Amino acid sequence: MAKRQSIYIAGFPHANPIPAACRIGPMLYSGVIYGRDPHTQQVPADFDRQCSLMFMHVRSIVEAAGGTLEDVIKMTLWMQDKSQRETVNRHWERLFPDANARPARHALDGFFTGNTLIQCDFIAVLEK
Repeated sequence: MAKRQSIYIAGFPHANPIPAACRIGPMLYSGVIYGRDPHTQQVPADFDRQCSLMFMHVRSIVEAAGGTLEDVIKMTLWMQDKSQRETVNRHWERLFPDANARPARHALDGFFTGNTLIQCDFIAVLEK
C-alpha cells in the first residue's frame, strides 16, 4: 500500500488530476475547496449558498479520509469580500459549535473568476 493516500469525493471532482485531499499517516491536507453544487457542478451566485456548499464539502472530504470535523485543526479562507464574515461565522458556528474546541482560522483576500466568492483549504490530524 502506498504511504500517501489520495482522497476523492464524488460530489467534488477536479478537472485536473488532483485529489480533493491527501493523507499521510494521521495528517490530512486538502486542496482548495469552494462552494460548487455537487449535482449541477455549478457555483451559485449566492454567498450564503457557497458557504453552505463549501463547508459541506469540507465535512465530506474529512469523512472520506476516515475522520470527523473534530479532527480539523486549521482552515484558511480566501474571500472576495471579507466584510461578509458574519455569514461565514454563522456556518462556522454550526460546523464547530463548541467555542472551546474550534480549529484555528485565517482569512485572506481572494481574487476569483466566475461566481466564486469564497474558498478554503484545511489541515486535519486524524486519530487512526
